[in-house]
Amino acid sequence: MPLAPSPLTPPRLRPRPGAARQRRTRRLRRALSHPALPAWGLAAGFAALYACVGVNRHRRGLTKAYDLGIFEQAIRAYAHGRAPIVPLKGPGYHLLGDHFHPLVATLAPAYRAFPTPLTLVVAQALLMASAVVPLTRWAHEVAGPRVALLVGCATGASWGIVRAAADDFHEIAFAVPLLAFAAVALGRRRPLTAALWSLPLLLVKEDLGLTVAAVGLLIARQARRGRRSPLPGLALAAVGTAATALTVLVVLPAFNTGGGFDYWQQLDGGGHAPLWALPVRLAWPPLKWLLLLLLAATAGFLGLRSPLLLLCLPTLAWRLLSANPHYWGVSYHYSAVLMPVALAALVDAVRRSGTTLGATPGSARTPVRLPRRARYALATTALVTAVTLPLYPLHEVVMPEAWSTPPRLLATRAALDRIPDGATVAASNRLAAQLTSRTEVTLVCRAPLGRGPEWVAVDLRDPSVQSPCALAETVRVLAAYHELGYRKRVDQDDLVLLERP
Repeated sequence: MPLAPSPLTPPRLRPRPGAARQRRTRRLRRALSHPALPAWGLAAGFAALYACVGVNRHRRGLTKAYDLGIFEQAIRAYAHGRAPIVPLKGPGYHLLGDHFHPLVATLAPAYRAFPTPLTLVVAQALLMASAVVPLTRWAHEVAGPRVALLVGCATGASWGIVRAAADDFHEIAFAVPLLAFAAVALGRRRPLTAALWSLPLLLVKEDLGLTVAAVGLLIARQARRGRRSPLPGLALAAVGTAATALTVLVVLPAFNTGGGFDYWQQLDGGGHAPLWALPVRLAWPPLKWLLLLLLAATAGFLGLRSPLLLLCLPTLAWRLLSANPHYWGVSYHYSAVLMPVALAALVDAVRRSGTTLGATPGSARTPVRLPRRARYALATTALVTAVTLPLYPLHEVVMPEAWSTPPRLLATRAALDRIPDGATVAASNRLAAQLTSRTEVTLVCRAPLGRGPEWVAVDLRDPSVQSPCALAETVRVLAAYHELGYRKRVDQDDLVLLERP
């Protein structure tokens, strides 16, 4: 017979009801509190939103030869081992004579596998959304998960990045994440990491060498404050400055058909402005104030106290000194590179403001109590994000009319479908972007009239026909093609399709 349990033997412990569920809940909370999960989750969400908007805008015929078509022709050439000759810019035009952006060639393998402009649109969405990751993780370390969520959403929904992500494709898609990682590394006092993240900017665009120089100066500043040698930072600043000088004075003129840098006259207004007029040009007209105000508000105004915001100065300087009014405002893609710097300055300023009541930054158990000025700054950033969000294209995701297919769009597609693959085409701005992947297309105002293109496709309702091809010039060229005997294949609702006899 089995022996009866001794009264001194402790009874077998039985699990409490719901204990396993409580353990699973705790594990889930720990996972959710890890900074990587919200960072990558937000980045994936914004990448999907950017891609939806960008792909749908191309489906609706809203993308343009300037600039999606230009970059597709360049990357298409790279994908087939050729120099980036871009007929949309002119016969035999080498794109490295316009801006210095060899880093876009890294998209060539993806384009070779998927030869469509949507490859560039999706790549841009992924690149820009990845800027959310370092800023969200750093905000988590500084002030906990709630602030991390706010900073991550403010980054992904920031007016500059959203505008750029929905605006065709541009080389600065590479600069946005590089600047985010470099600024965060500077904020964390990791000079080598900051330098390594900033150096690829030299291959994104010629002016970003000055931003690399600014990174070097901040590294030198931090080194002096830490009683270390500033020479590595000063060396990086020298490399950045020299790189900009080399590309602007030597490399770009070597590839340019005119033998110079095409944008000098935009910086000096087409003449030689006196030095005393520079301060006036920086602050006038008042549209420039809107840019500066909105940038400061994006950083919650508290970010103005962070030295990281100095990384914006090179970009702001050439934009405000330029005679091109497109550079002054907040309507184009030029502000995308400012957004990660502004949000990094905000996080750095919150960190500098300190925490109170013994809270541990980044802890999921103890809520972080921030000083009032930090809370006001975060609230300002959230307000700016909420107010500007309906003004920029991200809201198109929830607009039913943005997903419709109007009859004129169907007529445009039917007209373009009549053009065979591999044909030579002269087209207006938006129609050209629909043709670059399967034809040899140039702008209608730049195609040679001698032995002209096989097809001419023009949408006279395209608002972008004012630039780069003015409407009057487009009408004049169409008349010239008529005189050369081109036959009309489509002529309805200002949509014109001509075929060479």
